[in-house]
Amino acid sequence: EPTSYLDIKQRIKISKFIKGLADEETAVMVVEHDLIILDYMADLVHIVYGKEGCYGIVSLPKSVKNGINVYLEGYLKEENIRFRDKKITFMARPPAESRKEIELVSWKNIKKRLGNFEMESEEGNIKRPEVLGVVGENGIGKTTFVKILAGVLRADSGSVDREIRVSYKPQYINTESEEIVASILKEAVAKYEIQLIRPLDIKPLLMKKINQLSGGELQRVAIAEALSKDAGLFLLDEPSAYLDVEQRLTVSKVIKEAMNSRQASCLVVDHDLLFIDYLSERLMVFEGKPAVSGKAKGPFTMQEGMNLFLTDLDITMRRDVETLRPRINKPGSQMDAKQKGEGKYYYV
Repeated sequence: EPTSYLDIKQRIKISKFIKGLADEETAVMVVEHDLIILDYMADLVHIVYGKEGCYGIVSLPKSVKNGINVYLEGYLKEENIRFRDKKITFMARPPAESRKEIELVSWKNIKKRLGNFEMESEEGNIKRPEVLGVVGENGIGKTTFVKILAGVLRADSGSVDREIRVSYKPQYINTESEEIVASILKEAVAKYEIQLIRPLDIKPLLMKKINQLSGGELQRVAIAEALSKDAGLFLLDEPSAYLDVEQRLTVSKVIKEAMNSRQASCLVVDHDLLFIDYLSERLMVFEGKPAVSGKAKGPFTMQEGMNLFLTDLDITMRRDVETLRPRINKPGSQMDAKQKGEGKYYYV
């Protein structure tokens, strides 16, 4: 898991470095949950499936494209084994431009200085119900912005119009507590057994102490706790960290369903573009220089936002023909040049 907590620009740099290690005398094996990056760096993949804490089975090697598509399908044809009861699919076209009129939160010309770093934002809003994705490099103010919306930090200038309850899951979670999971998730167990506890597979963790949990277990507990709150706006900072692919897609489905059923909204900061692509209806893009300055732009439609973000990264993404999942084009390839020439960095 070499890319955990790295932003997409760092993930691509790491991918290129890892690819460069492989030669006629050296092989590299990588365990990775970011499917876009795994697709970008690997030549062959093994699918590992089974039941958590009980058993695991490693498939025969497959080409990276075919292997990831088989994983999303949930069926190993050669072995005649179905390891998931439903396939994971993506949209052929971006979500339609939002026509939601109910404005939940708005902000205008926010500025915040922390030491030598300064964050600012344009005017924007979150509508109800929607999931708003946030992308950008590390160290350019995404977490600072979320903390201002949550009321954890106060802006130096500008305004935030927020008259609703907020539930906030921070980027870094306290791992030292000796409190039992069941006591922390008392409300979630009582109210959201079917919506949160079952899909996030929390039951086996209920009698464990927080300081006994692994990174992925801790993340699932923190997400369940945040989503169990009585709030109109949910702020989740890097919820996919330490989760496997299956868990990431489950979490995205849980978030979507929770927002629709409660007529609430969620702002999600994350570096896994497949997770953001699968989950978000609109997108905010942060630009700037890490540890110096950052500017929040948007929200945009997914197409506008991803085009802006990928232009800055100088990469293009196409849709896989079979699964419609996003894939990074090889730099300088015919497809890469074609999409750049048309200004279509995201959906084609």
